[in-house]
Amino acid sequence: MSISAKNIRNIAIVGHSGEGKTTLMEAILYNGGSIERMGKTDNGTTVSDFDEQEIARKTSISLSLAYTTWKDVKLNLLDVPGFYDFEGEFNSAMRAAGAALVVAGANGTVTVGAEKAIDSCLRLKKPTVIFVNGMDKENADYHGTVNAYTEKYKGKIAPVQIPIMEGEKMTGYINVITGQAYLFAAKGVEEIAVPAEYTAGLEEMQGVLMEAAAENDEELLDKYFDVGSLTPEETVKGLRKGIHTVSVIPVIAGSALQNKGVINLMNELVEYLPQAAEREGLPAVNVKTNEAVTVECDEKGAFAAQVFKTAVDPFVGKLNYLRVCRGVLKSGMTVLNPNTGAEERINAIYLVSGKKQTPVTELGAGDLGAVNKLTDTGTGDTLCDMNAPVRFDPIEFPEPVLAMAVNATVRGTEDKVFGGLYRLAEEDKSFQVRKNTETGETLACGQGEIQLEIIKKKLKSKFGADAEFTTPTVAYREAITGKAEAEGKHKKQTGGAGQFGVVEIRFEPGAADGVFEFVDAVVGGTVPKQFIPAVEKGLREAIQKGVLAGYPMVNLKATLFDGKYHPVDSKEVAFVSAAKLAYEDGIRRARPVILEPVCSMKITVPEQYVGDIMGDLNKRRGRIIGMDTVNGLQVITAEAPEGEILTYATSLRSMTQGRGRFSQEFARYEQAPETVLQAVVKGQQ
Repeated sequence: MSISAKNIRNIAIVGHSGEGKTTLMEAILYNGGSIERMGKTDNGTTVSDFDEQEIARKTSISLSLAYTTWKDVKLNLLDVPGFYDFEGEFNSAMRAAGAALVVAGANGTVTVGAEKAIDSCLRLKKPTVIFVNGMDKENADYHGTVNAYTEKYKGKIAPVQIPIMEGEKMTGYINVITGQAYLFAAKGVEEIAVPAEYTAGLEEMQGVLMEAAAENDEELLDKYFDVGSLTPEETVKGLRKGIHTVSVIPVIAGSALQNKGVINLMNELVEYLPQAAEREGLPAVNVKTNEAVTVECDEKGAFAAQVFKTAVDPFVGKLNYLRVCRGVLKSGMTVLNPNTGAEERINAIYLVSGKKQTPVTELGAGDLGAVNKLTDTGTGDTLCDMNAPVRFDPIEFPEPVLAMAVNATVRGTEDKVFGGLYRLAEEDKSFQVRKNTETGETLACGQGEIQLEIIKKKLKSKFGADAEFTTPTVAYREAITGKAEAEGKHKKQTGGAGQFGVVEIRFEPGAADGVFEFVDAVVGGTVPKQFIPAVEKGLREAIQKGVLAGYPMVNLKATLFDGKYHPVDSKEVAFVSAAKLAYEDGIRRARPVILEPVCSMKITVPEQYVGDIMGDLNKRRGRIIGMDTVNGLQVITAEAPEGEILTYATSLRSMTQGRGRFSQEFARYEQAPETVLQAVVKGQQ
């Protein structure tokens, strides 16, 4: 039997890279009895970091799932990479999870990763708990850290415990709500009397929590005003309401590495975070009526689930991780994928803990698991009952901001390389493979250098394909700025039938829309009508390559005004060749230039970075168009040459400590300065 949604908590463990998320997951799994000993990130022995790239780098690079049971409640834990390049994994986790556990270092600051995670949770209305980790380290600053978060998120932070410190290390804690104190012992904790030096602080914090609890419940607020206090049970009730509406973010402290304070954390997760059954319904579309509907977590309803992650293995096949939103998924069922219109048969269903897969016969509403061997289903897709088709809103993934050109290292392995890349794009929706029709290059497009480096190594390890990633070619254009007339003469007499054709063509700048304009201005039949299409054909073939660096010629007007022919030897091929000769001569004398693509950009950054951004854009020959304030952030609208911003994602991240983001799109072509012209021409030699 599947577990009841009332006894499930789906929790994403999020935060800045390197703060101990994976280690905390190990401690929770160990305390719940799911593993016999805690693995270590440095040794590559943790449950959630099992990919060979994760083991080598000693950091998480992909979303992983594990579970344990605590107080008869199943905790589904999603270990989410904290590095900026893996924002797509965070978005997937947020769709699967009902709440977030933010792991914060006890360093007295709000780290970028924690800030971005909490901001997203507030925007998505995900109940959130902060675990201040590393309280066993020297210089651990719990109070400074709490103050930093309190300052950043005014009116929301609620420390539900006070750490008992011995020197600079945490040796126990006081539960603010119950007023009970505990010391860490060899086997769990040992209750003690509240140390005298903590009494005043405890009373102050109890007052803060009571007030926070009262503000989330009208009945409690009335009592608080009348009596001036609340019982522990009433405080818990009010706080739980506040946590569910994301108006309260409780804070707990401990050490994941030493497994201190983690049991207390687990108790609080079960106590405060919403049951899967309590989660707000997910927006969807009724496929039959095309009407917007809300799918509630109803175990007795028609089956509906959403795939939040896909893992691709060339030997094992594809594994789709899903969250059952309604009803029960059973092996042997045939379900509908309304995104593709395909019918999928459910073979095996698994509970997943890292790389370990445990077969089960069914998976109920609110639970997370995986299915294999689905032929036409990917991340974000819905699976549902054939007779009650719904389609969930897609999972949003960030658009790629960094592109690299891909070439097979070994000639003849191109199919292997590009096939592997497309398979990896199935696995990671924030990574895309695109074909640049302008340059003919295949591009690997992602969120940053680290992600693309990992993609390259996965390509080698999973598919045995070696690839080179290089800076992509910019799709320049060529044009002319002057006017010139040129004669093209093609004459061939080598025995047998000859070839003869002469054309005189005027070349000048045309409309600035990239279109080639051909004008027939021949008078008196100097070029017979039947050969004029051949002249245009020759020019259209010639403009595919400019005379400076071989880039396509645009914005060109060519007027055929005179020529000569021979009644016997003139043929279509002769006038095609003559037109090309005239083009080569005329364009060189019409002051040719290089045109560079210019992109429009939207750069979103906190205000303190605006000066650095504007200075950097000036160095890149960029132009500031305007600036607006949106949700407390500065949005800079600018334009810059594409060749200057090929690696802008890396620079922006460095300038803003990961807080900045940008988007770009092609705007138009503009004449490049002489320095660029010389560099482009030299690069083609």
